[in-house]
Amino acid sequence: MANVSPQFGAIKPSQKQQTLDSNYLNFTDGSGNDFAQQYLPEIYEAEVERYGNRTLSGFLRMVGAEMPMSSDQIIWSEQNRLHIAYNNVTAATATTLTFTCNATPGVTFVDNAISIGQTLVVVDPTSGKELKVLVTGSTTGAYSGTPSTATATITVATYTQASLFVGSVEWTASNTNLKVFVYGSEFKKGTTDASLNSVNPSFTQFSNSPIIIKERYQISGSDTAQIGWVEVATEDGTGGFLWYLKAESETRLRFEDYLEMSVIEGELVSGASTLGSVEKLKGTEGLFAAIKSRGNVVNNFTASTGLADFDTILKNLDTQGAIEENMFFLNRATSLDFDDMLAGIGSPSSGVYQGGSSYGVFENSEQMALNLGFSGFRRGSYDFYKTDWKYLNDASTRGALTNTSIDGVLIPAGTSTVYDQQLGTNIRRPFLHVRYRASQADDRRMKTWITGSVGGAYTSDLDAMQVHFLSERCLCVQGANNFVLFTASV
Repeated sequence: MANVSPQFGAIKPSQKQQTLDSNYLNFTDGSGNDFAQQYLPEIYEAEVERYGNRTLSGFLRMVGAEMPMSSDQIIWSEQNRLHIAYNNVTAATATTLTFTCNATPGVTFVDNAISIGQTLVVVDPTSGKELKVLVTGSTTGAYSGTPSTATATITVATYTQASLFVGSVEWTASNTNLKVFVYGSEFKKGTTDASLNSVNPSFTQFSNSPIIIKERYQISGSDTAQIGWVEVATEDGTGGFLWYLKAESETRLRFEDYLEMSVIEGELVSGASTLGSVEKLKGTEGLFAAIKSRGNVVNNFTASTGLADFDTILKNLDTQGAIEENMFFLNRATSLDFDDMLAGIGSPSSGVYQGGSSYGVFENSEQMALNLGFSGFRRGSYDFYKTDWKYLNDASTRGALTNTSIDGVLIPAGTSTVYDQQLGTNIRRPFLHVRYRASQADDRRMKTWITGSVGGAYTSDLDAMQVHFLSERCLCVQGANNFVLFTASV
């Protein structure tokens, strides 16, 4: 049966199952006249999930909450520090200290709250020299300028030497970066406390504005009639056979990712941007921007120095809220850095780290030496839990960057107490939470509606079906001084 290539139309069915040259069907000659063109090609019904779970959202569901709001702006207040302290103090003379104070309340607001009779510690942060003094006079000069500023002058008497400029701890007028803080007071018998200032507690006010996020999917009426079935398993947990709405499902999943990515990457309109003056947009302060502005930033963290770099972070956390439990959300490289840092603790002996952290402390054993990853650890008085953040690893987002500027974040667990301007009371809120616009008339957490003349909508003469998605939301980063952003120089 060589040269089996009958022409189309010359095929004669055989009454028996015989392999003859007259009943052979050629499906692959490529001439355009083969019999197979009368039928749809055979396809694999199951879609190959070569990228696994492609969605990125879920981070805020793990560490935050969502709450409705009814205004164009969310305002909250955070407490200031309890004790009185000033930086950038100058040793003006042998018996006086001066610093600049601001009479206009705001983020940089300071005033001279030091009273006669109070006792201070005067410290030089550069050299570590310190001196205890008693305040004998405290004044604030006339305010001028915008914002209104004045120079506060504190007259002091030292406890252990003649003056600020003479003695074992000797300063000069060139010392302009001193720090002072009040540690108490001392008065002689029979005196009044009239010289003491009444210090009213102040707070710092923060705000953020929601942005409107939109997405749309459209398919023409003609295409809806061309049904092709594909078996899929989507990231939202659903599965089965879909036809043209497969694309709508992916649009929805992509929009849900945008809801999270927008409040993580968001920026406020500022500087020379024309978005505010021309487009009338405000932007929104996202997670990264909030930490850069009000939190702690660690640049080029590495495990090569062991715990030295990490202990620097701990010392800084001690100066802030000192939240006991914290979560690390890291990219792959930084996560491995932490694993290397923890695995390297201890002294090598007999090929294992005897007495170190390689086993024992984390309920490992010598037989589990290949378990080189750590999901949590305790250092000092803090507990840390570590996880990979898919958003920083995904090739379609920050994972595609060879030199990414964001390596991870440290987020405190628990809640913070803040003053709610609308309620007029102190309330407890998660450090990280989303506020979305909602009222009795409209809930804009995530709206979906269909327009057009296809699919039962019949809202216009457009021969298509349009699926619309909308949300209006912003992120509140409260107590940002407890957050840490890991960055890299690029």
